[in-house]
Amino acid sequence: QVQLVESGGGLVQPGGSLRLSCAASGVIFSLAGVGWYRQPPGKERELVAVISNNFITNSADSVKGRFTISRDNAKNTAYLQMNSLKPEDTAVYYCNAGYSSTAPYRYWGQGTQVTVSS
Repeated sequence: QVQLVESGGGLVQPGGSLRLSCAASGVIFSLAGVGWYRQPPGKERELVAVISNNFITNSADSVKGRFTISRDNAKNTAYLQMNSLKPEDTAVYYCNAGYSSTAPYRYWGQGTQVTVSS
C-alpha cells in the first residue's frame, strides 16, 4: 500500500520561507519520480516542480529561482524548499510519485495547505 504524507505547510508572511516534506512508503523510492503540484483556491491543479529518479529537476516558470525540489533516497523523502513566498503561492500542495517516465505519476498524497498572507 503506497502512502505519501506531506508536512510542513502553514501560514507565512510574504517574503518568507517554508520547506515541505513528502514521506513515501510502499514504493521503491529510489526508482520513483516525484513531483509537487499545487491547487490554488478556485483554480486547476498545476505542476510546481519534479525530480526524476536520477535527480534531474524541472520547475514551473512561476517558481524558478524561488523553489527548489530535492530528494533523500535514504529517508524515502522528497522536499520542496520555498523561498520568497508570494500571496499567489497560496494553495494546497500535493506530493505525487510513481514509476512512469513523466509526471503526473500514479500516487498522490493528501495535500498540505500553504497560505501566504500578512
